[in-house]
Amino acid sequence: MATDYYALLEVPRDATPEEIKQAYRKMARQLHPDTNPDPEAEVRFKLVAQAYEVLCDPEKRARYDRFGADGVRAGAGDPFGFGGGGGVNDIFEAFFGGNSPFGGGGGRRSTGPPRGPDLELVVDLTFTEAVFGVRHPVEVRAAVACDTCAGSGASEGTEPITCLECAGAGQVQRVRQSFLGQMVSTSVCPRCAGLGQVVTDPCKDCRGEGRRVDDRSYTIDIPAGVDTGSTLRLTGRGAAGPRGGPNGDLYVHIRAQAHERFTRDGIDLRCDLPVSFAQAVLGAHLEFDTLDGTEDLVLPRGTQSGREFHLRGRGVPHLERRQRGDLIVRVVVAVPTDLSPEQEELLREYAGQRGEDIAPTDAGFLSRIRSAFR
Repeated sequence: MATDYYALLEVPRDATPEEIKQAYRKMARQLHPDTNPDPEAEVRFKLVAQAYEVLCDPEKRARYDRFGADGVRAGAGDPFGFGGGGGVNDIFEAFFGGNSPFGGGGGRRSTGPPRGPDLELVVDLTFTEAVFGVRHPVEVRAAVACDTCAGSGASEGTEPITCLECAGAGQVQRVRQSFLGQMVSTSVCPRCAGLGQVVTDPCKDCRGEGRRVDDRSYTIDIPAGVDTGSTLRLTGRGAAGPRGGPNGDLYVHIRAQAHERFTRDGIDLRCDLPVSFAQAVLGAHLEFDTLDGTEDLVLPRGTQSGREFHLRGRGVPHLERRQRGDLIVRVVVAVPTDLSPEQEELLREYAGQRGEDIAPTDAGFLSRIRSAFR
């Protein structure tokens, strides 16, 4: 097997850059492992790629013509002696893992179809659904894998081929000379857009994209205990990536409605219980409606307004632990405003027996009091 770079590419030593490029493409197509399973062809493919890397760069080619392959590997003319492949970027790659501060792009880029974008949607729940959880249907309009080409982007009976511009790497390198030596910059391959493959005969349904926009319906399990601001992540339910790339994720943002009686305080529920003056004074046995059903609530004699009663385990389930909060019931003594004359007389008699000062029956008394404080 020839070791001369010109002989490997089967071009004369005075070949033009365009002739070298055409020769490389022709041989890469014949020798690439995807099309030629012969192990010797794979070795030859690597040598051909190495030859093209040198001969396509004017400075490397000039160095090769003068010093041969050893001169190229030794980095003749490189003041840092790190070889012609990367110049100062190789220094930073050796010490900092390829993150060159000179923007040389020394880091390695993963090849293959990129991941699809993430999607977001908002789900409205009732108060009870947010507390106890629910199976909720959602509809998403997003990119999905094309059924016709199974996401490959190629028409039936064909398949994508390896990009000849980047040899399937998805990226290309450019070399320029600076006062520090050679600077290597890496960028996305302009021909395959970083995919490493090119579709020569695109699928008619998706036009080579490998995906199309469609509506999808899901039924998602919303756990008990979510609240407004909670976000659920559904892995792989986002948009499909181009040309068979993996799906993104779907983020579901929860928006829960308010309740007419209950409010949330973390995993606890709070509620006011209006009771009459007589019930607060004498006590009462009440039926209280909770989210779980009716509970018996015993109101002891002399219950003060503002007193709180805890119904254990009748609150909101904890999202991460097998635990429920409490339902905290606050007693509010309701003051009647529509007493009959008989009821007012009884109440005045009660106040008199207790020696309490109350307003007289004179209708103009309260008006005079209000006038004095204006």
